[in-house]
Amino acid sequence: MRIERVVLERFCTDVFIHMGLPKDEAEGSARVLVAADARGIGSHGVGRLQRYVNGIERGVMLGSAIPVILRQTPVSRVLDAQGSMGMGISMHTMDWVIEQAGTLGFACASIRNSNHFGIAGYYAEMAARKNMIGICMTNTAALGVPTFAKTAMFGTNPIAFAVPSHGRLFSLDMSTTAVTRGKVEVYAREQKELPLGWAVDTTGRETGDAVTLLDDMLFQRGGGLLPLGGEGERFSGYKGYGLAVMVDILTALTSGGVFGKSVQDSAATSARVCHFFVAIKLDVFRDPEEFKNDMDKLLAELSQAEPAVGAQRVYYAGLKEQEREDESNRIGVELSEVVYSNLRTLSERLGIQL
Repeated sequence: MRIERVVLERFCTDVFIHMGLPKDEAEGSARVLVAADARGIGSHGVGRLQRYVNGIERGVMLGSAIPVILRQTPVSRVLDAQGSMGMGISMHTMDWVIEQAGTLGFACASIRNSNHFGIAGYYAEMAARKNMIGICMTNTAALGVPTFAKTAMFGTNPIAFAVPSHGRLFSLDMSTTAVTRGKVEVYAREQKELPLGWAVDTTGRETGDAVTLLDDMLFQRGGGLLPLGGEGERFSGYKGYGLAVMVDILTALTSGGVFGKSVQDSAATSARVCHFFVAIKLDVFRDPEEFKNDMDKLLAELSQAEPAVGAQRVYYAGLKEQEREDESNRIGVELSEVVYSNLRTLSERLGIQL
């Protein structure tokens, strides 16, 4: 089914305001959540709204928390989020990074003691829409299994990288594991078997049981998601493993936050996590118009590449999602019946109209 984007954003905003968030933070958080569904990334969309409500009700996520600046220079900032909602503080921090980069050419920031912030690509794209290169990372609860191991030691630890052109953005937003936990949650909700190559069970062998996997990861019994590249060395899974550790270093070690297997979820809500943001002004390197002209050529070459036999077309990072978002804006945001039913239940419990 499809719901008009503004209606879905209004409902999420009302829920966040009901839970005690200031109006501007509630609206921003709703935009990030709905943007995920609008782009076809249901694993990070409104299906997670209940998880945020649980976190606020249990005091793990704090809508009223005031972040503390721990260290600052003209081009850098380190913050303690004090348990605040990840989306609000991330938007404010990326705004500051963009503002400083606009004057000085480059800026970065790291945050500790935060919460899940939605899709990383949203923040990288904030910079790209200002004629900058945008980079964003976050660590997550330990869900990823190192090469040759059977126990989770790092998070899905996504990396986002966005660059402007005169047309579409190049927008790479990827986990450093084969899939995200959110994708596994979608398979569990829909009672579908996981494709082999995504995860391993408590013995370190591949598994297709989404429900058992989620439970084992939550209670740290063993098993977890495979790194990008998959199991062992044959398909270079150690590269995804290395990237995941790199994200932990840039997010947690720069901010003094929690990293690796110490980042743990509870049955009620998500773990406190760390983020990292970068903005680089294009004219640090060359004339922005010339840069974007070359980006136009690069993206055109990629999208015009001859498709393989049986394939319809060739995409570059972000193109599918941007086309899907255009469609969502025209005819409504697509939600599964399961997600819609969960929203109805939440609507009735909180007394907020959907």
